[in-house]
Amino acid sequence: MNDKKGTRKGAKRVLPGFGLSLGYTLFYLSIIVLIPLSALIFKTFTLTWEQFWAAISAPRVVASYRLTFGASFLAALVNLVFGLLIAWVLVRYKFPGKKIVDALVDLPFALPTAVAGISLTALLAGNGWVGSILEPLGIQLAFKPAGIVIALIFIGLPFVVRTVQPVLEDAEKELEEAATCLGATRWQTFRLVILPSIMPALLTGFAMAFARAVGEYGSVIFIAGNMPMVSEITPLIIIGKLEQYDYAGATAVAVVMLVISFVLLFVINALQAWQRRHAGAPA
Repeated sequence: MNDKKGTRKGAKRVLPGFGLSLGYTLFYLSIIVLIPLSALIFKTFTLTWEQFWAAISAPRVVASYRLTFGASFLAALVNLVFGLLIAWVLVRYKFPGKKIVDALVDLPFALPTAVAGISLTALLAGNGWVGSILEPLGIQLAFKPAGIVIALIFIGLPFVVRTVQPVLEDAEKELEEAATCLGATRWQTFRLVILPSIMPALLTGFAMAFARAVGEYGSVIFIAGNMPMVSEITPLIIIGKLEQYDYAGATAVAVVMLVISFVLLFVINALQAWQRRHAGAPA
C-alpha cells in the first residue's frame, strides 16, 4: 500500500498543477472574453439612463430584436427535429455514400458565411432555381424573414447533428430491444427509452444552434433584404450605428443582445441539469 501511495505521489502530471492551470485558464479567458465584454459594458456607461433606453427601445431596434431572436429560435427548433433525424440516419443505417453525407453536414462549418448567403440568395431569388418556381405561386423567400430563417437553419444544422451523433452511437441498443420484447411500440420505445437519454445532447445542440444564429451576420445580410421594420436584423442595426459613429448607441444595443443571450443560455443549462437529475445522472 505504501509503495502504491508513493508511486502516485511521485507520478508526474502531464499538465501543470491545478494552481498554474487555473491561472492560465483565467488569464486566457480574461484576454479573450472578459476584457472585451467589460469594455462593451463600460462604453455603455457613457450614456445616461434616458439615452440608453432611447437607444434600445426605438421601434426600429425593437423590430430587429423580434426578428433576430424569433428567427433564431425558429431555426434552432427546426434544426432540433431534422438534426436528430440526420444524426439517427448516420448512426443507425448503412447506405452508399454515407461518408459523403456525413462530410456534407460539416459544410456550413467550412464554408464562409458570406458565400453561404450569396448562394442562398441566388437560389431563392426570383430569378433563381427555386425562387423562379415559388414566386409565381405567391411564395417569396428571398429578401423576407422566411429567407433569414432558411439561412439560420443552414448555418445551425451541424451543431445539433454533431452534438447528438456521439450520444446515439454510445446508446445501449439492448434497452431498446428489451422494450420491444416487453411489447412497447416504436413510438413508446423512442419516447420512453431513447429520448430521455439523448435529451441533454438535444438541448445542448439547440442552445449552440440558437446562440450561433443570434450573432449571425454574413449569411443573413445578403438574403434578408435589410428593410427597416421588416427584414432588418439586430447585428445590422449595430453595424449601421457604428458607421454613423454612434459607438455608445451600438454598444447599448449589443449589451441588450448579450444580456438576453446569457439569460436564455442560463435557462437552457437549467433545463439540462433538470434532465440529468430526472434521468438519475449527476448534475
